[in-house]
Amino acid sequence: MPEGHSVHRIARQFGRNFVGHVCQVSSPQGRFVEGAAVLDGLRMIGSTAVGKQMFLEFEDGHWLRVHLGIYGAWDFAGDISVDATIASAEGRMGQTNQRGTELLTASSPSAIAASAPTHVAGPRADRGGLPLGAPGSDAADSAAEDSVASIGAPRRARIRMAEQDTVSDALSEFPPPPVGAVRVRILTESAVADLRGPTVCELATAAEIQAVIDRLGPDPQNDPSDAAEQTFIQRASKTARPIGLVLMDQAVVSGIGNVYRAEMLFRAGINPHTPAKNLSREQLHDLWVDWAYLLEIGVRLGQMMTMDALGPEDYTLAMANRDDRHWVYKREGLPCRRCGTNIVLEEMANRKLYWCPTCQR
Repeated sequence: MPEGHSVHRIARQFGRNFVGHVCQVSSPQGRFVEGAAVLDGLRMIGSTAVGKQMFLEFEDGHWLRVHLGIYGAWDFAGDISVDATIASAEGRMGQTNQRGTELLTASSPSAIAASAPTHVAGPRADRGGLPLGAPGSDAADSAAEDSVASIGAPRRARIRMAEQDTVSDALSEFPPPPVGAVRVRILTESAVADLRGPTVCELATAAEIQAVIDRLGPDPQNDPSDAAEQTFIQRASKTARPIGLVLMDQAVVSGIGNVYRAEMLFRAGINPHTPAKNLSREQLHDLWVDWAYLLEIGVRLGQMMTMDALGPEDYTLAMANRDDRHWVYKREGLPCRRCGTNIVLEEMANRKLYWCPTCQR
């Protein structure tokens, strides 16, 4: 399932290429015919993400809510310009081990900010070497965490933004014919987006969208305020559930998935089985700040880079290979990069959990 940074990147692509345009909306698969008919011919006026959910706003008070879930993917095609705030090495966009977006082509209820800060300081933001998200490597990402072919000038091509983002050959016709079970197609004069396999794809009113957002935990990309941080701390400190579960609870904090959960807890030196209410306010504060920092890096870079203090050579390796950019994720049985203890893999609420028993006490 795509983690929060992927969905923010997708929302920004809609903002760059669809917002402000009148859209032809259809449902080639036939499962969203009535909703598509309502949106067809309307102008898209907003695009935003909160955690793992995305909201597209149209004229006349209509909204489209999408949750990609495990199998969902967006395909974009046409003359696509990549949003400048997500330009990165190799133009990567997406997420590790997730289906999320496919570029086939070339903000919210208004109260939610559409753009993110250029930098959010984290507790481990500066340890020497190249910082997280440093510009630079030309290396290709073998895990294809996120990819958009080029940054800057529009390009007519196919691109998949997802866990395994890919770029296809240039289009021979526009719009390209729908491929597979396309739940909804959004088409402008120069760009098209096809949605496949989402968990949620529904028409909604502004009030219904706000009700969904109200049920979600804070997302530091949308609200980096002290109030948002206090909401997270208050919700986390009231439960005896393990912090490893609490960080995955979208009602407590939005956007964190398996990768970020494992990496954040390692970076903080926290045992994932620790009851959340037993953590100090300082520890919860540090988790929030680190999440804001890592999320910003993920949105901007398109990869879940969670290691610090990388020299130029190590940074190049990390950009090219997911195995070199994480502390514990997918490293079960291998020695901890800090202490040498073998990394443990176990299940927590039917999800894989990676951690170091020595560094995380």
